Formats: sequence, C-alpha cells, structure tokens
Amino acid sequence: MARIRPRWRSATVVVSALLLLCGWTATSAADGPETDNARGGGTWVGTWATVPTATLPTATPVLHDETVRQIVHTSIGGDRLRLRLTNEFGETPLRIGEVHVARRSGTSGTGIDPATDRTVTFGGRTSVTVPAGAPMVSDPVRLALPPRSDLVVSVYLPEKTPVTTLHAFSYQENAVAAGNVTGDAAVEATETLTQWHFLSGVSVRARGRSTGAVVALGDSITDGSETEVDANHRWPDLLAERLRHTGVLNSGIAGNRLLHDPNPPEGSEAEDYAAFFGQSALRRFDRDVLAQPGAGHAIVLLGVNDLGHPGTSAPLSETVTAEEIIGAHRQLITRAHAADLRIYGGTILPFKGDTLGFHSEENEAKRQAVNEWIRTSGEYDAVIDFDEALRDPDDPLRLRPEYDSGDHLHPNDAGMAAMAEAIPTQLFRSGGRG
Repeated sequence: MARIRPRWRSATVVVSALLLLCGWTATSAADGPETDNARGGGTWVGTWATVPTATLPTATPVLHDETVRQIVHTSIGGDRLRLRLTNEFGETPLRIGEVHVARRSGTSGTGIDPATDRTVTFGGRTSVTVPAGAPMVSDPVRLALPPRSDLVVSVYLPEKTPVTTLHAFSYQENAVAAGNVTGDAAVEATETLTQWHFLSGVSVRARGRSTGAVVALGDSITDGSETEVDANHRWPDLLAERLRHTGVLNSGIAGNRLLHDPNPPEGSEAEDYAAFFGQSALRRFDRDVLAQPGAGHAIVLLGVNDLGHPGTSAPLSETVTAEEIIGAHRQLITRAHAADLRIYGGTILPFKGDTLGFHSEENEAKRQAVNEWIRTSGEYDAVIDFDEALRDPDDPLRLRPEYDSGDHLHPNDAGMAAMAEAIPTQLFRSGGRG
C-alpha cells in the first residue's frame, strides 16, 4: 500500500522550546528527587496525545471544586512519564489544585490500581497555575507504564473554572466527581463526558530499541469518529498495536482543514460546533507535530474537509482548488524536512453518497487530482494509499460497504483496522528525532 522513497534524512534534532521546558529539574512528592531525561539513560518519547481546541463561547462548561478523571491509552511504554496540561485557549490563568496519575484497574470504568497512584508535581509543587494561552509540562513521575495500557489522569480544579481548552471528541468515557478525589481508588461520577479537559499529552522515558514517535496529523477519520467508545479502535491506536518500539500520537481533530480555521456562516447550525474543528493544519503543525517529544515521523491524512466544508460548515468563499490543497501539503513537507522528520502522505478516502453533503462531481475531480499528486509526485517520503485500501471495488468512488460507518464518509471499526494494516511497519524501523 506504500511506495517508499530511498532518500532518508538524518535524525538530527532542532531542539524546540517545548523540549527545553521538558528538561526541568524536578522533585516528585511521592518518589524523591528526579533529574532531567538523561539520568539512567533512555529517551523521552510521546506515548499519547490529543489536540486542544477552543470551546463554544455560548456553551462553555464550568467546573468548581471538582475532579476530572480521564483515561488515556498509551502506545509505547516507559519507566517515567510526564504530562502536558494545556490552557492554550484560555484568556485567564488556569488554577490546578492537584494532579494524580495511576494505572487503570480493569478494562472499564475510571477506577485505579492504588499501588500505582502517584502525585504529579510541577517544579516540585503539587499545585500549579497555567498561564493563559500556554501549556504546562510536569516533572517526571516515576511510574512503570506498559505499552498499550490505560493511564488514569485525575485533575482537581478548586476554583470556578470555565473549560476553555479541551478536545471535544475523545471516544473515551471520562468522569467528573465532586471535591478533590484525585487519589481515590474509585470515584462517584456526577457527570460522564466523552471529552478531554486541559490535557494534551503524555510522554514516557523509553529504553532500549525505541525508534521515536510517529504523529498522525488528520481530521475526524484520524480522531476516531464513528468508532466504538472505550474500544481504542482509532486507526492510530491499531497502528500502535503493530509497533513495539514506536510511539503513536493522534493529532486528529474532527472537522479539521489544511487551509482554514473554523468559520461557520452566521446563523448556520455550524455555529454550535465549528469551534471544535481546531486551527488549520498549517497553523498547528509546529505545535501538534514538530514539538511532540521524540517525533521522527508524520502521517498526513487531510483534505476532505477543505473540499466539503465550503457551503456546509464554512462560507462558499473558502472554496479551494486542488492546486491550493497540494500547495498546503507541500508546505507541511517542507516544514517537516526542515526539522528532519520523515513525512508520509495519505490519500483521501472516497465519499460518494455521503450524508454530510460533501460529494459533488467537482469535489470528486479535486480529490482525484490531489490523490494522483500524492501518489506520483515523489514529494512525500512515502505514500500510504488509504483510498486503495478502503474503496469499493465495484464503485471506487465509494467506501467498501463492510468498512462504512453508515454516513459514507467515516470508516467503521473494521475500516479503521484496514487503514492501520495499510501502513507498512518498515517505515518506522529507523530512529526518530529523540
């Protein structure tokens, strides 16, 4: 499913501001002094990520004297971990009273294994204020975290706190509980939610044969739309199951476009949800790909919303040509190569007959033109032909029925598995930036 170019780039690192932040000397309240990532060997690699977005200005949740308990599914394992909290869309400082991490007890619910409970610190402190518009990376936490396991992150918010920064579609059931119950083995949920609040990344200190991390940059298809909740059937999760020594980070956002930020037409239904679509891929690429710990590879699957949103969730004035979409891909390639990342292009899936109103003869012609460029230009370091893997042999403009979630645009769980299988694992056998 992939054509691999023989030209490879070195893994020399251009150190980013985020990685400098990650190098703080720290003291863990539970485990004693812990220094930077060099102590004891190993390399810091992202094991889980999600993309923060703004929330809806007219419907911002508010938490007060409550704990948000959130489940994240790891890819690569390690013997230390760090959290990345985020207040990147907040206009005021975010006060966090306490944070705990622990391994999940069992395969469902939000209970923890008490023996693995750890207090997370920030510069040696158990509480932290995250400045407006900024992330905050924790001190290292001494906790053995297996690959492809569930980590529970509990964040206590003591003050009245508008949830201005979140990831809207987690396809994971999380919980809100009254008071500070960050260290409790089980909590009584006052609310359940399928979002991640104020949390955007987990990295681990990986040992041995780690080959860094691959970042999946995409839209709702990468984010996991229409997959089973709590099942971790997003295609990046399923790719992680095939890779033993590589982190896989999901930088997909439902509704995301290459070229435009959300811009719902005034008075349209899209005003109720477009904020969740996130900043354009061109705007967010440095944060969501280049700054990920250990990132050495990126897979790009974007363009369908650039075709489908104008006239539905965006004004017709934002209609783009195939050449403009290709130009955006070229920008991502240039920026990845400047940072010594290997970057792979995913072809746009078919969407004839979709229920969202995306398909037209004009958009189909643009999709074909973009896919032909991805396949034949040689500008990506490799091609991952998702279109070929999921299209219906009897009608190549449609998804195969067994891979169709029902909206004729998003793959179902079986389709996600087929996408993961279409990615050659040999792409990731050489090291990343870490």
